[in-house]
Amino acid sequence: MSDGTPADLFFDAAIGLLQRVREEEAEAITAAGTLLADTVAAGGRLFAFGAGHSSLAAQDVVYRAGGLALMNLLAVPGAVGVDVTPATLGSALERVDGLASAVLDSSPLRAGDALVIISLSGRNALPVEMALNARALGVRVIGVTSVAYATETSSRHSSGTFLRDHCDIVLDSKIAVGDAELTLDTIPAPFAPASTVVTSALMQAVMATTAATLADRGIEPPLLRSGNVDGGHDWNGRVMTEYGDRIFYRH
Repeated sequence: MSDGTPADLFFDAAIGLLQRVREEEAEAITAAGTLLADTVAAGGRLFAFGAGHSSLAAQDVVYRAGGLALMNLLAVPGAVGVDVTPATLGSALERVDGLASAVLDSSPLRAGDALVIISLSGRNALPVEMALNARALGVRVIGVTSVAYATETSSRHSSGTFLRDHCDIVLDSKIAVGDAELTLDTIPAPFAPASTVVTSALMQAVMATTAATLADRGIEPPLLRSGNVDGGHDWNGRVMTEYGDRIFYRH
Protein backbone atom coordinates (compact mmCIF):
# COMPACT_ATOMS: atom_id res chain seq x y z
CA MET A 1 0.00 0.00 0.00
CA SER A 2 1.45 3.39 -1.00
CA ASP A 3 1.42 6.76 0.74
CA GLY A 4 -1.79 8.05 2.29
CA THR A 5 -3.92 7.02 5.21
CA PRO A 6 -5.96 3.82 4.94
CA ALA A 7 -9.08 5.99 4.79
CA ASP A 8 -7.66 8.03 1.90
CA LEU A 9 -6.68 4.89 0.04
CA PHE A 10 -10.12 3.34 0.50
CA PHE A 11 -11.83 6.48 -0.78
CA ASP A 12 -9.46 6.51 -3.76
CA ALA A 13 -10.26 2.87 -4.51
CA ALA A 14 -14.02 3.38 -4.17
CA ILE A 15 -13.99 6.52 -6.30
CA GLY A 16 -11.94 4.74 -8.94
CA LEU A 17 -14.46 1.92 -9.09
CA LEU A 18 -17.36 4.36 -9.28
CA GLN A 19 -15.68 6.15 -12.17
CA ARG A 20 -15.19 2.83 -13.97
CA VAL A 21 -18.80 1.75 -13.64
CA ARG A 22 -19.99 5.23 -14.61
CA GLU A 23 -18.01 5.07 -17.85
CA GLU A 24 -18.01 1.38 -18.71
CA GLU A 25 -21.56 0.46 -17.61
CA ALA A 26 -23.36 3.55 -18.92
CA GLU A 27 -25.05 1.66 -21.73
CA ALA A 28 -26.14 -1.19 -19.46
CA ILE A 29 -27.46 1.27 -16.84
CA THR A 30 -29.55 2.99 -19.50
CA ALA A 31 -30.84 -0.37 -20.72
CA ALA A 32 -31.71 -1.49 -17.19
CA GLY A 33 -33.52 1.75 -16.38
CA THR A 34 -35.41 1.52 -19.65
CA LEU A 35 -36.41 -2.09 -18.94
CA LEU A 36 -37.80 -1.12 -15.54
CA ALA A 37 -39.62 1.87 -17.03
CA ASP A 38 -41.11 -0.40 -19.71
CA THR A 39 -42.28 -2.76 -16.96
CA VAL A 40 -43.92 0.03 -14.95
CA ALA A 41 -45.61 1.49 -18.03
CA ALA A 42 -46.98 -1.93 -18.97
CA GLY A 43 -48.48 -2.51 -15.51
CA GLY A 44 -45.77 -4.89 -14.30
CA ARG A 45 -44.27 -5.09 -10.84
CA LEU A 46 -40.65 -4.57 -9.77
CA PHE A 47 -38.65 -6.76 -7.40
CA ALA A 48 -35.09 -6.83 -6.09
CA PHE A 49 -33.23 -9.75 -4.53
CA GLY A 50 -29.84 -10.16 -2.94
CA ALA A 51 -28.41 -12.64 -0.45
CA GLY A 52 -26.06 -11.79 2.41
CA HIS A 53 -24.38 -8.43 2.03
CA SER A 54 -25.62 -8.23 -1.56
CA SER A 55 -29.05 -7.78 -0.01
CA LEU A 56 -28.02 -4.37 1.32
CA ALA A 57 -28.16 -2.80 -2.13
CA ALA A 58 -31.52 -4.47 -2.78
CA GLN A 59 -32.96 -3.19 0.49
CA ASP A 60 -31.65 0.29 -0.26
CA VAL A 61 -34.11 0.73 -3.17
CA VAL A 62 -37.18 -0.59 -1.33
CA TYR A 63 -39.53 1.79 0.56
CA ARG A 64 -36.91 4.48 0.10
CA ALA A 65 -37.30 8.25 0.25
CA GLY A 66 -36.54 9.49 -3.26
CA GLY A 67 -36.99 5.98 -4.62
CA LEU A 68 -39.58 4.16 -6.65
CA ALA A 69 -42.55 3.03 -4.57
CA LEU A 70 -42.93 -0.02 -6.82
CA MET A 71 -39.62 -1.67 -5.86
CA ASN A 72 -40.36 -4.70 -3.70
CA LEU A 73 -37.88 -6.90 -1.84
CA LEU A 74 -37.94 -10.56 -2.78
CA ALA A 75 -36.71 -11.99 0.50
CA VAL A 76 -35.37 -15.45 1.25
CA PRO A 77 -35.74 -16.13 4.99
CA GLY A 78 -32.32 -16.68 6.54
CA ALA A 79 -30.44 -15.39 3.51
CA VAL A 80 -31.24 -11.68 3.61
CA GLY A 81 -28.49 -10.60 5.98
CA VAL A 82 -26.61 -11.12 9.19
CA ASP A 83 -29.79 -10.89 11.29
CA VAL A 84 -29.98 -14.70 11.18
CA THR A 85 -28.05 -16.64 13.84
CA PRO A 86 -25.61 -18.10 13.17
CA ALA A 87 -24.73 -15.66 10.40
CA THR A 88 -22.94 -18.47 8.56
CA LEU A 89 -26.35 -20.08 7.91
CA GLY A 90 -27.03 -17.41 5.31
CA SER A 91 -23.92 -18.39 3.38
CA ALA A 92 -24.93 -22.04 3.54
CA LEU A 93 -28.44 -21.32 2.25
CA GLU A 94 -27.01 -19.59 -0.84
CA ARG A 95 -25.61 -22.97 -1.90
CA VAL A 96 -28.81 -25.00 -1.44
CA ASP A 97 -30.22 -26.38 -4.69
CA GLY A 98 -33.95 -25.90 -5.10
CA LEU A 99 -34.35 -23.07 -2.60
CA ALA A 100 -34.87 -20.48 -5.32
CA SER A 101 -37.67 -22.55 -6.85
CA ALA A 102 -39.46 -22.75 -3.51
CA VAL A 103 -39.14 -18.99 -3.00
CA LEU A 104 -40.43 -18.15 -6.48
CA ASP A 105 -43.33 -20.58 -6.18
CA SER A 106 -44.55 -18.77 -3.06
CA SER A 107 -43.81 -15.24 -4.31
CA PRO A 108 -46.10 -12.87 -6.24
CA LEU A 109 -43.71 -12.79 -9.23
CA ARG A 110 -45.45 -13.39 -12.55
CA ALA A 111 -44.87 -12.98 -16.27
CA GLY A 112 -44.36 -9.34 -17.20
CA ASP A 113 -42.62 -8.42 -13.95
CA ALA A 114 -38.96 -7.43 -13.59
CA LEU A 115 -36.48 -8.78 -11.05
CA VAL A 116 -33.09 -7.31 -10.16
CA ILE A 117 -30.79 -10.00 -8.76
CA ILE A 118 -27.71 -8.79 -6.91
CA SER A 119 -24.90 -11.23 -6.27
CA LEU A 120 -21.27 -10.19 -6.06
CA SER A 121 -19.87 -13.56 -7.15
CA GLY A 122 -22.91 -14.81 -9.04
CA ARG A 123 -21.59 -18.34 -8.50
CA ASN A 124 -23.88 -19.79 -5.86
CA ALA A 125 -26.96 -21.89 -6.54
CA LEU A 126 -29.46 -19.40 -5.13
CA PRO A 127 -28.89 -16.42 -7.47
CA VAL A 128 -28.25 -18.66 -10.49
CA GLU A 129 -31.46 -20.62 -9.99
CA MET A 130 -33.36 -17.46 -9.13
CA ALA A 131 -32.46 -15.94 -12.49
CA LEU A 132 -32.93 -19.12 -14.48
CA ASN A 133 -36.35 -19.91 -12.99
CA ALA A 134 -37.60 -16.32 -13.04
CA ARG A 135 -36.93 -16.05 -16.76
CA ALA A 136 -38.75 -19.34 -17.29
CA LEU A 137 -41.79 -17.65 -15.69
CA GLY A 138 -41.60 -14.79 -18.17
CA VAL A 139 -39.91 -12.37 -15.77
CA ARG A 140 -37.27 -9.99 -17.11
CA VAL A 141 -34.04 -10.29 -15.12
CA ILE A 142 -31.34 -7.69 -14.47
CA GLY A 143 -28.18 -9.07 -12.86
CA VAL A 144 -25.79 -6.95 -10.79
CA THR A 145 -22.59 -8.88 -10.29
CA SER A 146 -18.82 -8.88 -10.65
CA VAL A 147 -18.09 -10.50 -13.98
CA ALA A 148 -14.53 -11.21 -12.82
CA TYR A 149 -15.83 -14.07 -10.68
CA ALA A 150 -17.17 -15.83 -13.76
CA THR A 151 -13.68 -15.98 -15.25
CA GLU A 152 -11.60 -16.45 -12.10
CA THR A 153 -13.73 -18.84 -10.01
CA SER A 154 -15.86 -21.91 -10.63
CA SER A 155 -19.65 -22.05 -10.42
CA ARG A 156 -21.29 -23.74 -7.42
CA HIS A 157 -24.43 -24.48 -9.42
CA SER A 158 -24.91 -27.90 -11.00
CA SER A 159 -25.14 -26.30 -14.46
CA GLY A 160 -21.67 -24.80 -14.16
CA THR A 161 -23.13 -21.40 -15.03
CA PHE A 162 -23.13 -18.01 -13.29
CA LEU A 163 -25.78 -15.37 -12.68
CA ARG A 164 -24.57 -13.39 -15.67
CA ASP A 165 -25.50 -16.30 -17.95
CA HIS A 166 -29.23 -16.02 -17.16
CA CYS A 167 -29.95 -12.29 -17.36
CA ASP A 168 -31.54 -9.99 -19.91
CA ILE A 169 -29.13 -7.25 -18.81
CA VAL A 170 -25.93 -7.52 -16.75
CA LEU A 171 -24.41 -4.69 -14.71
CA ASP A 172 -20.76 -5.38 -13.89
CA SER A 173 -19.66 -3.90 -10.55
CA LYS A 174 -15.97 -4.36 -11.47
CA ILE A 175 -15.22 -5.62 -7.95
CA ALA A 176 -12.12 -7.82 -7.79
CA VAL A 177 -12.43 -11.40 -6.59
CA GLY A 178 -12.25 -11.36 -2.80
CA ASP A 179 -13.95 -7.97 -2.38
CA ALA A 180 -11.17 -6.20 -0.48
CA GLU A 181 -9.43 -3.11 -1.79
CA LEU A 182 -6.48 -2.63 0.58
CA THR A 183 -3.43 -4.57 1.74
CA LEU A 184 -0.84 -3.84 4.42
CA ASP A 185 2.36 -5.72 5.25
CA THR A 186 1.27 -5.73 8.89
CA ILE A 187 -2.14 -7.28 8.15
CA PRO A 188 -2.24 -10.90 6.89
CA ALA A 189 -5.42 -10.54 4.79
CA PRO A 190 -6.72 -7.95 2.32
CA PHE A 191 -9.35 -5.65 3.80
CA ALA A 192 -11.80 -2.78 3.15
CA PRO A 193 -14.54 -4.09 0.83
CA ALA A 194 -16.16 -1.64 -1.61
CA SER A 195 -18.87 -3.80 -3.17
CA THR A 196 -21.71 -2.26 -1.16
CA VAL A 197 -20.71 1.28 -2.11
CA VAL A 198 -20.42 0.46 -5.80
CA THR A 199 -23.45 -1.83 -6.06
CA SER A 200 -25.70 0.63 -4.24
CA ALA A 201 -24.53 3.40 -6.56
CA LEU A 202 -25.28 1.22 -9.58
CA MET A 203 -28.76 0.51 -8.26
CA GLN A 204 -29.50 4.17 -7.59
CA ALA A 205 -28.22 5.11 -11.05
CA VAL A 206 -30.68 2.61 -12.53
CA MET A 207 -33.52 3.96 -10.37
CA ALA A 208 -32.74 7.52 -11.49
CA THR A 209 -32.76 6.40 -15.11
CA THR A 210 -36.09 4.64 -14.62
CA ALA A 211 -37.71 7.73 -13.10
CA ALA A 212 -36.42 10.05 -15.81
CA THR A 213 -37.42 7.63 -18.58
CA LEU A 214 -40.99 7.44 -17.25
CA ALA A 215 -41.16 11.23 -17.02
CA ASP A 216 -39.92 11.55 -20.61
CA ARG A 217 -42.90 9.41 -21.64
CA GLY A 218 -45.36 11.61 -19.79
CA ILE A 219 -45.79 9.15 -16.91
CA GLU A 220 -45.34 10.51 -13.39
CA PRO A 221 -42.80 8.20 -11.75
CA PRO A 222 -44.25 6.73 -8.54
CA LEU A 223 -41.66 8.18 -6.18
CA LEU A 224 -41.71 8.22 -2.39
CA ARG A 225 -40.87 11.29 -0.35
CA SER A 226 -39.23 11.41 3.05
CA GLY A 227 -41.65 11.07 5.92
CA ASN A 228 -39.50 13.66 7.71
CA VAL A 229 -40.46 16.51 5.38
CA ASP A 230 -43.77 18.34 5.65
CA GLY A 231 -46.38 16.67 3.51
CA GLY A 232 -44.30 13.56 3.00
CA HIS A 233 -46.75 11.13 4.58
CA ASP A 234 -49.67 12.51 2.59
CA TRP A 235 -47.68 12.27 -0.61
CA ASN A 236 -46.67 8.68 0.08
CA GLY A 237 -50.21 7.76 1.01
CA ARG A 238 -51.45 8.98 -2.35
CA VAL A 239 -48.77 7.06 -4.25
CA MET A 240 -49.37 3.87 -2.27
CA THR A 241 -53.12 4.08 -2.80
CA GLU A 242 -52.71 4.61 -6.53
CA TYR A 243 -50.24 1.74 -6.92
CA GLY A 244 -51.39 -0.44 -4.04
CA ASP A 245 -51.86 -3.50 -6.23
CA ARG A 246 -48.15 -3.43 -7.13
CA ILE A 247 -46.72 -2.76 -3.66
CA PHE A 248 -46.17 -5.85 -1.53
CA TYR A 249 -44.19 -4.55 1.44
CA ARG A 250 -47.39 -3.11 2.94
CA HIS A 251 -49.32 -6.37 2.96
